[in-house]
Amino acid sequence: MSETPMLSAQDVARYFDVSKPLVQRVIAREGKRTLRAVDGLSFDIPKGTTLSLVGESGCGKSTVARLVVGLYPATRGRVMFDGQDLSLARADSKQRSRMQMIFQDPYASLNPRWRVVDIVAEPIRAFGLIAEKRAILDRVGELLTQVGLSPLDGQKYPHEFSGGQRQRISIARALSSNPEFLVCDEPTSALDVSVQAQILNLMKELQTRLGLTYLFISHNLAVVRQVSDRIGVMYLGKLVELSPAESLFKAPRHPYTRALMEAIPDLEMTGRQRIPVGGEVPSPISPPPGCTFHPRCPLANARCKAEVPIMKPAGDAMVACHAVEEGRG
Repeated sequence: MSETPMLSAQDVARYFDVSKPLVQRVIAREGKRTLRAVDGLSFDIPKGTTLSLVGESGCGKSTVARLVVGLYPATRGRVMFDGQDLSLARADSKQRSRMQMIFQDPYASLNPRWRVVDIVAEPIRAFGLIAEKRAILDRVGELLTQVGLSPLDGQKYPHEFSGGQRQRISIARALSSNPEFLVCDEPTSALDVSVQAQILNLMKELQTRLGLTYLFISHNLAVVRQVSDRIGVMYLGKLVELSPAESLFKAPRHPYTRALMEAIPDLEMTGRQRIPVGGEVPSPISPPPGCTFHPRCPLANARCKAEVPIMKPAGDAMVACHAVEEGRG
């Protein structure tokens, strides 16, 4: 697309030093240990669209979310927001107000000592968007109404609400700075299934009405299918497949993506034999050589064990897999 993407990640990596203290390493004659939580991700998110990142627990999805909003600095690569390098724009409050985050746990992300009106108004005050107290209260009332709550709920405390209502408060807080881009870190994983649907419908409605762009993090493929324009599948800190949402579900290409699809409950598949992913997820501290998925892949060969695959076009998708490139399986 010719238009500048709302967000662009360019070979972004984040490593953590998980070494033992120096004295213990000297005694045990051990070197430093580095955890490669995110290891070279590249993707674009066009304005007004949703990119979802999925994968097993520990694959680096939430680390990507924190990298994007600046809670972690990148070890390598850079994140561009609307054409501007985010590492150079940290002190720009106007730029920061255009990006907000919705956290996973609505029970932990809201201050229990504050009333809802103060929670939702905090970004307004922090960024100096509105000065008058009466105008701030009116704006908070509008935001609560926008997410399906009452302006009168502003005088209550978080413990007086259900999980779904708390997440609506979190969404109202995220919207209070008039952002254009939202990072949603598993916003429905702590909620009941029926409440999940309500929150997802609310987020889709807000995206249409306000023209928002989403980076949606989840481990639930059934959830991301409802909200995504494109889906990126992560494994051990890397993207293995990036595809339009419906294409991914109709014709998954990477063996790991196919295995994830096999795990989705489906009434039409009752009685059909499923092939689970074998083995355990390798440690990101000492990942396997070559393709990191090869110890669990039914299509792996000698090339997979020695050569790291790179993202290449496969139809309307991008896939990092030697087997797909060679037409195996």
